[in-house]
Amino acid sequence: MKILYIATAYDRWPGDVITPWLVETIHRLRDEGIVVEVLAPSYRGLGSGVIDGVQVHRFRYAPRRWEDLTHDQTAPDRVRERPAYLGLVPGYTLAGAAAARRLALTGSFDVVHVHWPIPHAVFGLAARRAAGVPLVCTFHGVELTWTRRQLPFLVPFLRHVIRTSDAVTANSSYTEGMIRAVYDRPVERIPFGAACEAGPDAPTEREKDRDGEAFELLFVGRLVERKGVHYLLDALTRLRSARPVYLRVIGDGPMRPALEARARELGLGDRVRFDGFVPADELARRFAGADAFVLPAIVDAKGDTEGLGVVLIEALSHRLPAIASAAGGIVDIVRDGETGLLVPPADAGALAGAIDRLVADPALARRIAEAGREHVEREFSWPAIIDRLSTLYHGLAARRKRGPGRQAGPWH
Repeated sequence: MKILYIATAYDRWPGDVITPWLVETIHRLRDEGIVVEVLAPSYRGLGSGVIDGVQVHRFRYAPRRWEDLTHDQTAPDRVRERPAYLGLVPGYTLAGAAAARRLALTGSFDVVHVHWPIPHAVFGLAARRAAGVPLVCTFHGVELTWTRRQLPFLVPFLRHVIRTSDAVTANSSYTEGMIRAVYDRPVERIPFGAACEAGPDAPTEREKDRDGEAFELLFVGRLVERKGVHYLLDALTRLRSARPVYLRVIGDGPMRPALEARARELGLGDRVRFDGFVPADELARRFAGADAFVLPAIVDAKGDTEGLGVVLIEALSHRLPAIASAAGGIVDIVRDGETGLLVPPADAGALAGAIDRLVADPALARRIAEAGREHVEREFSWPAIIDRLSTLYHGLAARRKRGPGRQAGPWH
């Protein structure tokens, strides 16, 4: 079986960090006998090729110097910061649709799977019309928010895509709810897996970098508004624990300079460390060395929040007790008092209280860490995710073979 994935961006070279969860999905599907090829836009003239064993088809949509609508940052953010990039969208859409149609007409693919259906559903619809190949559309959350808030004139098209796709999947209950608000139909909930997943022998006792009195919090993620790190810094100033609490921030992004300045302003310079991006093996060591993980996500000024919170899956797989905001799809992973601690978004006081609670109660930390690991293995492990995807693809392919031509509409 062969699937064509259509995505906003894909690794430009081996080891490029663009969508690690998508790369991992593709490699694990290959282990199950499902071959995935990718259609993605070019980046400054970059051509098609094989990246880590995956055939990547890239379409050109502008002169080389302008072909950075994607990859460096999300396309909506790029357009928001530099409105001139809006002029690339028609060419991007037409070139992508033509490339998808051309690939579908080769007859090589059993299913076309579109990620971020605005605007990539246009590509998928072109492929389905040309070759009758079943169309899966996966929503991640942010594109739904963006369309409904910023591009309401596209809502009728969005409704058409949801209604006529052969299958629609969502990464969380939060995203599923937004899909159903546009058009109520069956939605398959298939989350993403962790790119840095712990093995079965992950340590249950945290390895200390400092003396036994120190308690290390870990944050991993892109430093943008919706991650809420500024509230985490404020929370550190409100802690009541006598035990020293440190924060290690792994990741980079446009807010890093402001966050570093804020940490200095709050007098946290010796308690907060910004490490930037780190290699996978170093990230695994940091998960093993921390005492707790924190994801203080918020709903940002654009209305965006965490569609799922894949990094929480990584943390829980390492048996790290987690504190997170009750925002977006996070609640599918963290169940308050059971698999972690939940706090209201944008509430530094509640966040400080949750941190103090874990510092003061090691038994609670161990209990929720173990329950979190079991929850992730049951609901978010790679075997569970790949099984759901495989079942979906084989069902669609079988349905196509049973009937003449294309069969539009939801697959049950």
